[in-house]
Amino acid sequence: MRTGTTFRVSALPTALIDTICSSGRDAAGRPVETVVAGGGEPLRCCLRDAEAGEALLLFGYAPPVAAGPYREIGPIFAHVTGCPGPDQAGGYPAAWRGRPQVLRAYDRRGRIHGGRRHDGTDPESVIAELFADPAVRQLHSRNVVYGCFMFAVDRAE
Repeated sequence: MRTGTTFRVSALPTALIDTICSSGRDAAGRPVETVVAGGGEPLRCCLRDAEAGEALLLFGYAPPVAAGPYREIGPIFAHVTGCPGPDQAGGYPAAWRGRPQVLRAYDRRGRIHGGRRHDGTDPESVIAELFADPAVRQLHSRNVVYGCFMFAVDRAE
């Protein structure tokens, strides 16, 4: 693992999930769906895969990036209630280590500024490489097959 770059991984804030639940609407104004997990759905509230039978929300989410042409809304899963959050607060999600992902880099204006695919064995090295560019302000981890947002990675200041 490459050292020298400190970063923070962000799961969905509990307050956002509470707002989604109380309004019943997602980032696009569409109704939120409640589903029963088949198992394996990536949960953005606790940064692990769902177990079969868990009650989940499925809704459109706009990842944290400045408003502009690169801001998008995509589907994500989260627990309906009672989520304890990520096991390893701030670090790379242990449950997703070994999962290939794309790290998409964004600059301060919210524009895509490069990216890399990694195989999941040493994501910290890829994070460090992308953050070596001073123009990169944030990374979004994305599912390789579906392109869905998984979590944000910020420089630790």
